[in-house]
Amino acid sequence: MSDVVLHAPVAGWASGLEEVPDEVFAGRMMGDGIAIDPLAGAIVAPCDGTITLIAQTAHAVTLRAANGAEILIHIGLETVRLGGNGFTARVSKDQQVRTGDVLISFDLDSIALQARSLVTPIVVTNSELFRFVASGSRLVTAGDRIGTVEGISDEAGTESLSTGTESVRAVVVTLPNGLHARPAARIAARAKAFTADLSLRAKGGEARARSPVSVMALDIRAGDRVEIAASGEDAEAAAAAIAALIETELPALEDQPAHAPTAIVPSPAASTEPASIDAEPAPDRIAGVCAVPGLVIGTAIHLRKTVQDVALEGKGVTEERQILEAALSEVRAALAATSAGKQPTAAAIAAAHLELVEDDEIVEAARAGIARGESAGWAWRSAIASVADHLRATGNPLLQERVQDLLDLERQVLAIIAGEQAGSLPDMPADAIVLAEGILPSDVMALTGRIAGLCTVDGGPTSHVAVLAAAAGLPTIVAAGKGLARIREGTRIILDAAAGRIDADPAAEALTAAEARIAAAAETRQRDEDAAKQECRTADGTRIELFANLASVEEAAAAVAVGAEGCGLLRTEFLFLERDTAPDEDEQLSVYQAIADTLGDRPLIVRTLDVGGDKPIPFLPIPHEDNPALGLRGVRTSLWRPDLLDAQLRAVLRVRPAGRCRIMVPMVSGLDELRQVRERARAVASSLGDAAPFELGVMIETPAAAMLVDQLADEADFFSVGTNDLTQYTLAMDRTNALVAAQVDAFHPAVLRLIGTAAAAAARRGRPIGACGGLASDPLGAMLLVGLGLGELSVTAACVPTIKARLRGVTVADCTALAERALAQTSTAAVRRLLDEPSVAPTRLAGASA
Repeated sequence: MSDVVLHAPVAGWASGLEEVPDEVFAGRMMGDGIAIDPLAGAIVAPCDGTITLIAQTAHAVTLRAANGAEILIHIGLETVRLGGNGFTARVSKDQQVRTGDVLISFDLDSIALQARSLVTPIVVTNSELFRFVASGSRLVTAGDRIGTVEGISDEAGTESLSTGTESVRAVVVTLPNGLHARPAARIAARAKAFTADLSLRAKGGEARARSPVSVMALDIRAGDRVEIAASGEDAEAAAAAIAALIETELPALEDQPAHAPTAIVPSPAASTEPASIDAEPAPDRIAGVCAVPGLVIGTAIHLRKTVQDVALEGKGVTEERQILEAALSEVRAALAATSAGKQPTAAAIAAAHLELVEDDEIVEAARAGIARGESAGWAWRSAIASVADHLRATGNPLLQERVQDLLDLERQVLAIIAGEQAGSLPDMPADAIVLAEGILPSDVMALTGRIAGLCTVDGGPTSHVAVLAAAAGLPTIVAAGKGLARIREGTRIILDAAAGRIDADPAAEALTAAEARIAAAAETRQRDEDAAKQECRTADGTRIELFANLASVEEAAAAVAVGAEGCGLLRTEFLFLERDTAPDEDEQLSVYQAIADTLGDRPLIVRTLDVGGDKPIPFLPIPHEDNPALGLRGVRTSLWRPDLLDAQLRAVLRVRPAGRCRIMVPMVSGLDELRQVRERARAVASSLGDAAPFELGVMIETPAAAMLVDQLADEADFFSVGTNDLTQYTLAMDRTNALVAAQVDAFHPAVLRLIGTAAAAAARRGRPIGACGGLASDPLGAMLLVGLGLGELSVTAACVPTIKARLRGVTVADCTALAERALAQTSTAAVRRLLDEPSVAPTRLAGASA
């Protein structure tokens, strides 16, 4: 059962399902997956597959992937009640689709004004057969990797066999894209640190580990079994190091965002005529694939490359060898300088190119050509061509995209041999939209900051050309085909990358409309950026701290960028899940310190390990429980395994400056539990010789805790309501049970009353209280929480600007009046009807446009 990589079906902010303001999806009742808050009006296929269901109202679609996984894409929340208005299905049941094909187009603006939320869950519904491994929360563009669907099976772990000075290890590759260019380059770099001969064997082939090209040519993909063979004095250590790199380090690196978030201009009108629909484009319209979204108007400039002439015969082996070595040395120096630069994307690609230009097999092949009497240029071109042909023959699109990297190196070396300036390009107007075939990564680096947009005949959205363009925020379309040649040099064109199209010589009305959209987007973006820098205050000036829920260093950086004022919930489970051993104290410290440093002087609340129940971890075999949700969860697990708790407390208390982190304890149900944690924290602090005070708080997730806030305040410095668990425990409904999941709703009056009770008790004891559950990320939920007396909200990072805008438009008195009316209702449905009343609805719409 092969794994399937899922790609973002729409541009927007990707986050975990737990951030969806809907208990059915947040509780994973329909299955595991990810959610995206969309910024464009078209849903595309996240993978190849067959359409198994298209909702009659066209608000949802399900496709079956090649491995049998059923992928549901549900546009917005409660959008079925729109009756299909604003949605247009572009596919039908049983239709075969390819990744990137448009499935549904929808009117983004219209639906935003009518739906409860536009957040779009992407869910693997047959989760008993498949698991979903997400790539993390971040801003994505359509086509970005968002995770992997893996078949559930008992895979063998690493096997080791060593005989004398030989060692063989076997690993299973889990990288969604397999061992492509950058992983292959990292393997080569690691291999060079050992004296042992190292090779990789897979699918009947063998490659020298020190040769990234040789490794790439094996076409090793996710799920493939690879043997690592080493011989020599340090064979055992060498094989172990490469195995660890493939199994642990590379997957961690691949999870990092490939590029910084870019500004996106939605294309609601254009999305009804998507590029991937099989239709002949209009004479002045060219369709392609969006690589970097954006909308620009500019002048068409063709970038035409000439083939460099090189002589076949050399002037002698010694002279040609010197020419080649000198050229290679100069290219290496340039790449080394770029790889050490401050632009991370260019640096990473340059580092991969540096490994390629130092690849033993390519260099030796070129030297062999010189020995046969060929010129340095001819021999280098021949060596590159041989490897490029091998990569093309694999049929792997990702490896075929790496051919452009090889051709880039070919051109750089040949330019130096010919005495030309590498990377020199003609002057272009500032509004140039470059149309090119065979554009290379070095061209994009040279064009960065000089042009307005890019459209290529060939290439793909995961090519290094696309990655560099994304890092530069350059609107880009790839794979537009030979039709680009029909556009005359100097023609005025509209590049609508989000819609995947170019309009050549557009009518005046189209230009005016595009200019208006660009201006509106710039105004909105500037308003949002300015607002994100401001403190969160209600209309009457009341300060509400607005934090973000985080689970990684990358999420911390992204949260700060959108205006989060701190972290109200650091989910430390991300360090413990999907591994065979617990992270040690130093590993935890390095991550907590990095997150603290990223947040600067903003508050950081670290939740102690919250596992058990629906969050099992392999190295912590909890005895069988008939009802895990009522068993070892949260603080109970920590007190059952105090060694894990002590190591985590030590790591948190070692973060500098001292007292930087607040500690929050989950699933507390009584004062004794909290006292035990405080005593252990005091003992740890004493052992560290740290007299600095620390704050210890309680996550209110059980009705017991909500009712005992006045007692818990004897030991608690602060409180935070976890609305997701509080809801299921209050209503005695399992949010993972599909039969009752729809009723697990935090807007239930009983849940709201418990929150109000807890807030009132905290106020009487002078303790701050906030919320960090899904209710806080719902704009109307945020209003209710403020009205109930909460002064701090921690939300999914993508919701920060919206929640700030919502609260800026209301007073605390408005929120209090709304909360009082909600508390008087008799059912969840009644509360929701209240929130849909005309007197409340305008506030909902204001937030939607913020």
